[in-house]
Amino acid sequence: MSDDNEETQVPETQIEEDNNPTPNENDSNPAVTENNDTEATISTQAAMNKRKGRSPAWEHFEKKEIRGQIKAVCIHCKNILGASSKNGTRHLLDHVKSCLYKRQRTIDQSMLNPTKLSDGSVKLGTYNFDHDHARKALANMIILHEYPLSMVDHIGFKMYSNALQPLFKVCSRNTIKKDIFKVFEVEREKTMKLLDTNRSRIAITTDMWTSNNQKRGFMTITSHFIDDAWNLQSRLIRFIYVPCPHTAEVLADALLECMFEWNLDRKLSTLTVDNCSTNDSMIAIVLDKICSSSLMLDGRLFHMRCCAHILNLVVRDGLEVIKKSIEKIRYSVAFWLGTQKREEKFLEAARQLRVPTSKMLELDCKTRWNSTYSMLKTAMIYKDVFPRLKHREPLYKEVPSESDWAKTKELVDKLAMFYDVTVLFSGTKYPTANLYFKNICAIRLAIYDWLSSEQEEVQAMALHMQTKFEKYWDTMHGLMGVASILDPRYKMKQIEFLCPLIYSNNAAQEIKKYKDILYDLVKEYQSRSQQSQQVQSESLIPTSSSRPSMPKLDLVKQLAVFVSHSTTHGHVKSELDHYLEESLLPRNDDDDFDILCWWKSNGIKYPTLHDIARDILAIPVSTVASESCFSTSGRIISPHRSQLHSNTVEALMCARDWLWSEIRASSPNEKESRRVTVQDEEVDNNEEEESTIETENISLFFD
Repeated sequence: MSDDNEETQVPETQIEEDNNPTPNENDSNPAVTENNDTEATISTQAAMNKRKGRSPAWEHFEKKEIRGQIKAVCIHCKNILGASSKNGTRHLLDHVKSCLYKRQRTIDQSMLNPTKLSDGSVKLGTYNFDHDHARKALANMIILHEYPLSMVDHIGFKMYSNALQPLFKVCSRNTIKKDIFKVFEVEREKTMKLLDTNRSRIAITTDMWTSNNQKRGFMTITSHFIDDAWNLQSRLIRFIYVPCPHTAEVLADALLECMFEWNLDRKLSTLTVDNCSTNDSMIAIVLDKICSSSLMLDGRLFHMRCCAHILNLVVRDGLEVIKKSIEKIRYSVAFWLGTQKREEKFLEAARQLRVPTSKMLELDCKTRWNSTYSMLKTAMIYKDVFPRLKHREPLYKEVPSESDWAKTKELVDKLAMFYDVTVLFSGTKYPTANLYFKNICAIRLAIYDWLSSEQEEVQAMALHMQTKFEKYWDTMHGLMGVASILDPRYKMKQIEFLCPLIYSNNAAQEIKKYKDILYDLVKEYQSRSQQSQQVQSESLIPTSSSRPSMPKLDLVKQLAVFVSHSTTHGHVKSELDHYLEESLLPRNDDDDFDILCWWKSNGIKYPTLHDIARDILAIPVSTVASESCFSTSGRIISPHRSQLHSNTVEALMCARDWLWSEIRASSPNEKESRRVTVQDEEVDNNEEEESTIETENISLFFD
């Protein structure tokens, strides 16, 4: 009989046995009979209680104490019903008959669920609804796409969920919040294990951000490393609320707490920050509190300055030269974008003059030089439209002159180099350390060349840029010169070619400086490798209590350790010399060259340089990974969600980064990975729009 028709019945044999007890030889004794009657009464009552507890209803319910009362919890739908003795079990049986979850679990014919495999094929399999899995998927959706937690209370979402799966019970906002924290904890453990088991060093980028809606400061900390498969990885590990004041001591404490909690203090390579005095003091405090022997060259290479911020300071000083011309163009753009009617009139005039209108005017943000560059570049297309409109609109007073446009053209042409280099340095999906040296040297040489320009504005702009550039040139990281040597397409040739152009008579000394850093790194890595082998060999040496004979395999290992200890530094040096003396890799197309793949395949040939390249090529030359988090956090802490707790904000931010990293890693091909990175942006397939989306967050550097 089906479970739906079950009733509370007592077997007839059991009732018959209770009503007709077996005669006992002690029935003739009154005292014994009285005692037996008492025992029989107790036994009968226990049997009745036992029968009550054995009702078929209890196959589908569990007894639990809730708020001091005994309740029955349905094991299928988790509904809570009364379970006291006076309630009986009839209402429990009625619930079992009408429980949709119980019916779905016992359905004879399962639903077919199509599953897409990695090769693109589709596989059909049986499907059973799992309420816990559905709730986890809902939590992941809210995290990935930055939906508000209150969406579970929206009637439209409830109607949609019911239409999609009637068995799904939409939870409350507090419940989904708990589910999000569960996802956060699970993903956090995965990420901590990934960083802990990774054998390479880890580079850190960090920056501060103040929420406009909460007026709170948050520190973002992002890790960068190359995994065992030689893929460049980055993970957001903390998004910490830092109370005021944001002094160097407060920031250092927050950063150190994160390092110790994640066990990163002994495997760091560099810390990349922007250029401000507070960060300089913070790094000094951090270096005092962590073991310097665990860092590369005792921490001499630990502080890495964000190159994008340096370029920002250089360009902003150069823009001051033609500030008046820029203000006129900014006024004109703002005027014709002020209302829809003006915008339509502007487009009409552009069509009359046969000016392409594929790209509309855009107003810049004064604190972001790259947005100013984009505004000027677009306005140059419509420079003939503005004078024509002056006669049609009396309110349009200030029109850029031909001199203003000439200055703007020169400026746009010069800033194109800065813009392209900034975009290049802001990449997070490819190594940027090996691209640093030649591009930063190209900018310096270009500024020197502009000093001899015939135009006074260009000379003045170059002079301002040179003053700011020289301030930071000496602090440009020597480690990036080493990264250029580790590029097999150039090796020492980049440095040998560029240093004489920049340093003239001191070129030989500068070339030696970069070479010495690499030699010192080789010595250090080799020394640590020998220490590791020594520890392993000591574990193989038998103690006095051990048996005197040793396995043959142990002798082989000890011999290898002995040979490595007997090797002089000349052997280590010869590995580097052999690499430098070997012919350069042909440069067919720089864009298609995968430096990580090359070092992965040449690890056996250059074991020490292989480890050094793995650590150095993971170092980012900008803080774009940390800066890009701020656009996401700005959407999460929106005016409508300004009361989110800082712990909730961190859980949403970090879990989002970790989940997207898993999705990208599981993407079957590069195109899918690129599409996932863009996420919710709806764009055409043309390269220009895709490039715009990829570099959208670059403007965050220039706030």
